[in-house]
Amino acid sequence: MCVRLYPRWKLGGLLMSKKDMSTIIVSCPCCDAILTIEPSLSTVLTHKLPERPQIVTQLKDAARYVKEEATKRDEKYQQIAEAEKNKSKVLEAKFQELFKKAKEEPITKPLKDIDLD
Repeated sequence: MCVRLYPRWKLGGLLMSKKDMSTIIVSCPCCDAILTIEPSLSTVLTHKLPERPQIVTQLKDAARYVKEEATKRDEKYQQIAEAEKNKSKVLEAKFQELFKKAKEEPITKPLKDIDLD
């Protein structure tokens, strides 16, 4: 679990307890859980998970949600397929451009570190 300590004065209220300096209240940046820690005992006193909103409440809504997700997935697949089709053309054009540039540049001997002395 990743935990980041924040002083109360910095975040406007969530974390360091001013009443009891022996306990520390921290928020996990990954899951937003709130932990109360006792540093002298090296233990977690309380662990409170954030409330998660329900995605669907009824079976009708669940069916609609699944259809929407399937539509989004299909659209994303179509976009990726189009990008893959054009990918070879784009790479070929880039290669030709760089090839022309390489032909135009004169061939020079590369400098070595010893040559700079």
